[in-house]
Amino acid sequence: MPHRHFADRPMTRTRPTLVRSLTLVAALAAAPLAHADGLADLKAALARLQAQTPLKATLEIHTTERQGDGADAIEKLGQASVGLEDGARGLQVLYAKDTLARMDAESRQLARDPKAKTPTVWALGKLDSGDIVPMASATASLLRGLDENVFKAEKPDTWNGRPARLLTFSVPIEKLPEQQRKYVKEFDAVVSIWIGADGTPLASATHTTVRGRAFVVVSFEAVSEDSHTYAVAGDRLVTLRSEEHTSSKGAGESGEERVVKTLQPQG
Repeated sequence: MPHRHFADRPMTRTRPTLVRSLTLVAALAAAPLAHADGLADLKAALARLQAQTPLKATLEIHTTERQGDGADAIEKLGQASVGLEDGARGLQVLYAKDTLARMDAESRQLARDPKAKTPTVWALGKLDSGDIVPMASATASLLRGLDENVFKAEKPDTWNGRPARLLTFSVPIEKLPEQQRKYVKEFDAVVSIWIGADGTPLASATHTTVRGRAFVVVSFEAVSEDSHTYAVAGDRLVTLRSEEHTSSKGAGESGEERVVKTLQPQG
């Protein structure tokens, strides 16, 4: 019997193996694409988190403000807490009786002594609706940011030791009020959002630098760092911790401010 070369052998055995190999390669190549669009995953996750689950929580705020340098520096420390309830009647901010009493006592003391320390009044003075609402439900503020900022890139990353995807955005200078923009010579702002495998936001951070000159001779610089940590409660995306740190200098003066807010959900 003549010897049969390999090229003459039937392909009935090799073809299925080849097909399976090509199918596996194609599947492996397509797998990253299934999760490559982090921006779409983030939007889909936010669409699911509509904050219909009722919320009861305590919101604590700590503030540090420093104006000037050296022995002439003025420092203010603030601390207070309020209750939050969000449900069918909307978002309610609850002030405990002892908090109201401290506010009254501090206001009276401040009227007698302009240098009096009023930690409750100072802290609550940094808290308005624009600060409270994103703590109770962060979805709307994140969606506004996606509409206003420019998506730049996505890459694999980790957050708090967990696998994550990092999305970065640039902030257009048009976000600044028009009256301020005419004095700004340099503006750089970057937003970073870490998301989980299903697109749920884990954390975000914003770094902003502004430099400029006003009235020809007065130069100024301001740098801000904001960070936020999120968690899911039912269908609600809450901000567990928010920290805003701003430093500025100009016209021979300098200042620094830090505001830390923490949310403690109940139940």
